[in-house]
Amino acid sequence: MEELFRSYWWLIFPLSWFVFGAYQSWLSYKANRDTLDLIKTYAQSGREPPPELLAKLSKRWNDGNGLGEADDDNDDRGHRRYHRRRYRRYHGWSRVALFGCLCAGFTFASLTGFYGEAGPAFIIVAFVMGALAVSSVVSILVDREPRL
Repeated sequence: MEELFRSYWWLIFPLSWFVFGAYQSWLSYKANRDTLDLIKTYAQSGREPPPELLAKLSKRWNDGNGLGEADDDNDDRGHRRYHRRRYRRYHGWSRVALFGCLCAGFTFASLTGFYGEAGPAFIIVAFVMGALAVSSVVSILVDREPRL
């Protein structure tokens, strides 16, 4: 059993991410269910539900106050979203450079035998880094411009 843990200790991280994602989905489901129950009580009493309540259902994850647009008093989510989309393309090129350099480094290490018997493992890592670099280039080229 101890050998099994030593071989697969790294699986703790992806499994914890899956558990956290499931917990976040369950919390979102509960919040949406409670919102729908509140809307049902408004409908049974014959009153119109507030638009903020309906906007809360259109969000994918219920975070913050749950409104669809940013509050001018509390934060500037709309500006941050615009900034993030506007400069995504520039930050994407840094990923291309990073993965390209890693690919070149691992290719060099595998071809020269600098680390002894690790050549075949390094060539696999070089292929993965090269694929990530190509994927980043495709992501940059296919990305649409933000609509203003």
